[in-house]
Amino acid sequence: MRFSRLRLTGFKSFVEPTDFLIEPGLTGVVGPNGCGKSNLLEAMRWVMGAASAKAMRGEGMDDVIFAGSGGRPARNHAEVKLTIDNAARNAPAKFNEYPVLEITRRIDRGAGSTFRINGTEVRARDVQLLFADASTGANSPALVRQGQISELIAAKPQNRRRILEEAAGVSGLYGRRHEAELRVRAAETNLERLGDLAGEIEANLARLRREARAAAKYKKLAAEIRNLQSAVLHARWRQAVGQLADAEAEAIKARGDAEIAGRAAAVASTEALEAQNAIAPLRDEDAAAGAIVHRLAIEKDRLDGALAAASREIDRLNAEIARMEADAAREEQVALDAQSAVARLAHEVQDVEGENAQVPERLPQLQAGLHAAEQARAAAETLVEAVATGVATRQAEARAAQAGWTDAQSRLDRLAIALAQAMREREALG
Repeated sequence: MRFSRLRLTGFKSFVEPTDFLIEPGLTGVVGPNGCGKSNLLEAMRWVMGAASAKAMRGEGMDDVIFAGSGGRPARNHAEVKLTIDNAARNAPAKFNEYPVLEITRRIDRGAGSTFRINGTEVRARDVQLLFADASTGANSPALVRQGQISELIAAKPQNRRRILEEAAGVSGLYGRRHEAELRVRAAETNLERLGDLAGEIEANLARLRREARAAAKYKKLAAEIRNLQSAVLHARWRQAVGQLADAEAEAIKARGDAEIAGRAAAVASTEALEAQNAIAPLRDEDAAAGAIVHRLAIEKDRLDGALAAASREIDRLNAEIARMEADAAREEQVALDAQSAVARLAHEVQDVEGENAQVPERLPQLQAGLHAAEQARAAAETLVEAVATGVATRQAEARAAQAGWTDAQSRLDRLAIALAQAMREREALG
């Protein structure tokens, strides 16, 4: 089993698909620092199943994807394919039928890695065991990275032993033994679980046996119950037969009684028809009386409404008469006050005339006073006339209100008489 070609696509600095041919003999890669020599070794370790991002000189496994440059955009996936020549048929038995093995590892940004062997998707553990059986792999001492020589010199004995085991080709056996131990432990766990299940099944079996015995007992009791029910039903049938004979005799007797009752019912129907014919005139009289009572009730309601309206009208007229009497008294008082004012003004005029006769030199002043007194007297007389006119108007309104009150009182009396007559007619009708 010999490595023949390594193909890199989007892995670190190899953005474009790049084929690295591994020819028979010694193949070397020469170049300045930073040209990507270490990336080839890391690509080979990565495709062999390396799981440590630090071994790839990155913080995470997504760092192996081309991150972009000034003239190229970043990629979202990286893929490394390792071609192995198996013409000698010395590959592990599982893959020894293939003349060429192609191991492919692809990683998508944020989605993780997938492994394929000849196009078939496999586990990372399968790829690691494949290379472990061939005494190589991602951690093989044959793949020497930068600084690994000094690490080997300063390594602990157990680490050196691991390196020697890998060089001897037994690391795959240790890996398979570890897997076998895991499977044995899983089998032991399953056996313990099977023991628990067996115990549960035994308990369920005992319960089912008890239930089977109870079911058999139930079937026996059910058969006895069915036999007893058959006997009871037979006894009930015989009793029902006797009751049927008695019922037939009673039915014959009932038929005779029904014929007698039918003849009596025919006679009663005839009498009821005659009674209905006699009741018809009475029903007509009752309907007429009911109509009269209904009409009287309507008339009574109408008279009650008119009586209430007349009472309200009398109350209103009484209030109006009281208001008019108060207005008349007030206007009479105003007239008396005006008459006293006129008398007082006349007395003042006489005084002014006396003073005018006695004092000729005060004549202009007294004449002016006299003229003012005359004007005041004229105004008072005008007020007296207006008050007298108002008193006459109020007296006329009072007389009209008195006449309306008298008319309403007479209407009320007539309504009371009509209501009493309607009540008498109603009592007469019963």
